[in-house]
Amino acid sequence: MIHTIALDAMGGDHGPKVVTAAAKRVLDSAKNCRLILVGDQEVLAEELNAHGMQVGENLRIHHASQQVEMDEAPAVALRTKKDSSMRVAINLVKQGEAQACVSAGNTGALMATSKFVLKTLPGIDRPAICSSMPTLTGRHTHVLDLGANIGSDPKHLMQFAVMGSVLVQSLEKTERPTVGLLNIGEEDIKGDETVKATAKLILESDLNYYGFIEGDDIFKGTVDVVVCDGFVGNVALKTSEGVAKMISHFMKQEFKRSFLSKLAGLFALPVLKAFKKRIDPREYNGASFLGLQGIVIKSHGSADELSFANAIRVAIAECDQNVPQKIANQLEEHLIERQAV
Repeated sequence: MIHTIALDAMGGDHGPKVVTAAAKRVLDSAKNCRLILVGDQEVLAEELNAHGMQVGENLRIHHASQQVEMDEAPAVALRTKKDSSMRVAINLVKQGEAQACVSAGNTGALMATSKFVLKTLPGIDRPAICSSMPTLTGRHTHVLDLGANIGSDPKHLMQFAVMGSVLVQSLEKTERPTVGLLNIGEEDIKGDETVKATAKLILESDLNYYGFIEGDDIFKGTVDVVVCDGFVGNVALKTSEGVAKMISHFMKQEFKRSFLSKLAGLFALPVLKAFKKRIDPREYNGASFLGLQGIVIKSHGSADELSFANAIRVAIAECDQNVPQKIANQLEEHLIERQAV
């Protein structure tokens, strides 16, 4: 099935240059999608020409006269930027012209606009940001919330658990994903009242609850889904990205230290390249805004061509699996079960 993806071509630190190059990369390899570049018609036409691309059946431009700045307040963007590339791309999803939107723009504005235009699924109070992380097992761990919500209560965290479980079922083909609650310890007595109450809710559901996990369990691959408040999740995400950059930086320094280390680095180059690919945050770019009546994927603001292309591929995968509908179905089943108790 062919899916149409709307791209906020003006968002992010690099805007049209990166988005257009990423679009070319995806269209060269994926035959099951059509892309809509949303933004300034003239600018985008120039970028397409620079990349040797032409508007056609699988690629078109949809003009938008405004763009949301990276430091713009979400409320201001929502109120005054009704013809921004971000808003128009989300509108295309709402109108059914596209099945998903991908943006590297202002996270707060993207979440506020997505929630206002698309609305949340029945049974969802707050959308959550979810992304995958590499693990020692070779599988991915999906973590949510990564920053959309601060001060989530047990009901919200329970909703995150359901959404994360459905996402892993859909994308990873895992029949019964394990769900863990991020805490300061594995013991039942650890943590605040919020995580303890959330644990009780998940235990009473039909989810495959593992229990409390600690931060290092994320990368051990202890569970398939890690649930946490957005404040905690965002700190964990940014910390992991920082550690990956630090390891890469230190390794480069050591291999440049002397002639012998440079020679050793030359022999180790294939291993180093493979290692870099395994921990490269660009390979895992594309965070899902789960809980909306539509698919919205957030790319990192500083995304390059490879990163943004991977975010587009996440959108295509979620379209293939119709993730929002599966979440809605699971929530309905959960509600029926709780009413029957």
